[in-house]
Order: sequence, then structure tokens, then C-alpha cells
Amino acid sequence: MAAERTATVVTVSDGVSAGTREDAAGPAVAALLEGAGFTVDRALVADDRAAIASVLRRLADDEGRRVVVATGGTGLGPRDVTPEATADVIERPVPGLAEAMRAAGRAITPRADLARGVCGVRGRTLIVDLPGSPKGATESLTAILDLLGHAADLLEGDTEHR
Repeated sequence: MAAERTATVVTVSDGVSAGTREDAAGPAVAALLEGAGFTVDRALVADDRAAIASVLRRLADDEGRRVVVATGGTGLGPRDVTPEATADVIERPVPGLAEAMRAAGRAITPRADLARGVCGVRGRTLIVDLPGSPKGATESLTAILDLLGHAADLLEGDTEHR
């Protein structure tokens, strides 16, 4: 039993949502997910904790997306609140994914340890926070990409060991 491979890439950015900056990370992340066999759609939200949490809840609860990937808002800036919004929404943390992304990033740049992304589950949806830079987002996602399909299967109830 393979879970339907649906994903939404949520770009979290004041500038992109205001139309003053182009989204580079969102399309790059979507392309990686599509290459891994996911049907991908996109969403956009400003750097606002309540608004981010609302979008994440809607995608998990109402739209039943299997994977939701938020890109942006994971740094140390005063408006970087994506990890807090994700923590507000998830029911079960999956810290190993965030650890794997930081470990992979650490091999490339010591700045990877400043990434505060959170990963976890809400219902049957895996939510993953990625950095907002295209390079950081794609490198982080690449570090865990092979696990996402299996995670979706597990969340769908396919827990048989093969």
C-alpha cells in the first residue's frame, strides 16, 4: 500500500508575499519533490506565526497533503517564526529529520547550525521546515528526500516490515 505522494511547498516570506522579492527557493524545492515522484502544489504566506500555523493546519487537516514543506523563516531574524508556527501545529516531532538536514549542511557550511527548522507530524501529514535560501533549502531537502516517501507510507498506516 503506497500513500498518495502529494506535497505542498509553502514559501514563508514577507517580501515574496508583498511582491517585492522573487521566490527562488519555492520553485527549486518543488522541482526536487516532483523529481522524487510527488504531485506538488504551492502556497505563500507572510512571516506571521498565526498565519503560518493556519496554512499548515489547513493543508494537513482540510486538504490532506501527505508532505508539507515550508521554506523560509527558520533563521535568527526577528520575523523568522516558522519553527514556532510549526511547533504550534505538529502533534509529534520528528527531530531526526531536522538533525539530518543540519548534519548534511554542516559538511558544507558551519552556518548550518543556525538553522532552526522543525519537523513533525500532524495527523497523517509530515511537515518539514527548510531554510529560505534556494541553496540551503535544496541542500537540506536533498539530505532527507529519500525518506519522505517512506514517511508518507508509514503515516498512511503501511507499517509492515519488508
